Amino acid sequence: MSKTYGKTRWKRFALVMVPSLAATAAVGVGLANSALAASFSVSGQQFKVSAKELHGTKFAQFGSIDVQTDKTTHPVAVSAFDTARIKGMCQSLVTDPNVIPLPFKLPKVTLRLEAGDSEQKERQVEAANLLIDLDSLEADAEFGNINIGQDASTLDGTATKNWKSALGSGLPSGKTGFAQAADTADLYGAKQTAWATSAGTFKLKGLKLNLFTDPGHECF
Repeated sequence: MSKTYGKTRWKRFALVMVPSLAATAAVGVGLANSALAASFSVSGQQFKVSAKELHGTKFAQFGSIDVQTDKTTHPVAVSAFDTARIKGMCQSLVTDPNVIPLPFKLPKVTLRLEAGDSEQKERQVEAANLLIDLDSLEADAEFGNINIGQDASTLDGTATKNWKSALGSGLPSGKTGFAQAADTADLYGAKQTAWATSAGTFKLKGLKLNLFTDPGHECF
């Protein structure tokens, strides 16, 4: 396996590891052939997550599929970090209660969660074995010792190992196993839409949670 030393800087990093339509088709075929394990059941609602800074170790990214209980599938890129420190994290979700038939109309509700907006590292968000199932990401990014095109079945790190253990299947290999990995990943001004997030531990310093019924309160 080749190794690239030093730092790689990408302005406006945007899911370079997923060749869009080709990857989606390959992931679908892999799932049908049991070559690719589907992730846990998701609600079917996307949410937005932004961060002023995210500094992670043992970064990996690979393709998967999230599945709703009604069997609707969502191809995703899973971003994995063994450890992550996040400055200025924001998460928002817009829910429309009118999807349930009611005799009256209710406003949409935005849930907004914020944490770790401090210059002091000890007051920022900390996560271990962080997994983010996303379908869009924009950021200024810098990677240390990055490999692009790595076989996903060869990924190491505790976050990816826990992913494999939870699903009871190894990561895909061959044509459906395209992945990238880096010793470190530093993202600035990150904006992403996601279907799910999980972590072994998630420490939210300075947590603020608010509900809004007027528009304009999403993270971006």
